[in-house]
Amino acid sequence: MADRDESAVVDEVAPGATRTAVRASERERLLAVFTALVEPLGQALPESTEVVLHDLAQLPDSIVAVHGNVTGRRIGDPATDLLLQRMTAGELDHAVGYQTTLPDGRSMRSTTMIIKDSAGTPVAALCLNSDLSVWQSLHRITAQMIGLDPGAETEPPDQSPDATADGPTEVFARDVDELAAHLIHQAILEQQVPVDLMRKEHKLAVVRSLQARGMFLLRDAVEMIAASLGVTRFTIYNYLNEIADEPGSNGSRRKGSER
Repeated sequence: MADRDESAVVDEVAPGATRTAVRASERERLLAVFTALVEPLGQALPESTEVVLHDLAQLPDSIVAVHGNVTGRRIGDPATDLLLQRMTAGELDHAVGYQTTLPDGRSMRSTTMIIKDSAGTPVAALCLNSDLSVWQSLHRITAQMIGLDPGAETEPPDQSPDATADGPTEVFARDVDELAAHLIHQAILEQQVPVDLMRKEHKLAVVRSLQARGMFLLRDAVEMIAASLGVTRFTIYNYLNEIADEPGSNGSRRKGSER
């Protein structure tokens, strides 16, 4: 009875702290459970499938468990640009069967499952990445064996709802510098103007795009963007302030670049 009274007193004195502790404990249990599942799940799937677990509280260097070698990533490597963007936008949900292409030209089909706690807060992302090249090769061999027209389409049709010409693409960077370089390159390309010819509105648009992509979750983001645009870091902060004051803005920004 004394123990129960003591717990009640703690909850009365610091109910917020108690709830925070309970949620932290639940989060740790979820991560422990799914971390332990990565290896047996990977062993149960074909060798052409990689299983990766991201701890979303550790973004950008969020990989905490991995089985397989489809993308060549290891524990401590960063999230993909797509996961980073969805996390920043608060649009984390399951994404099933979308296709992308690896740097060496291999096709890959991925599924990302978002693990949430009892309050609905995203805790982790469990990703399955399957290299399709072996199955595509097998499909071509089968087509030849049964005498299909060599000129006919031999690639298996993709029936997944998310795999369209305009579907998501994803970059599987091995480190944060590689991820940052990709994000900056894509944001600059969107402007269709060389950096040397950019005016303020172009550079402001680059920073706005990078903010939406989650770039400011990365350490030293401000310095990297400033160097790429040929401006000072204080100019980038000024751009961020302008963006925060724009209609529809939530008035806040991530401060991962200041860690």
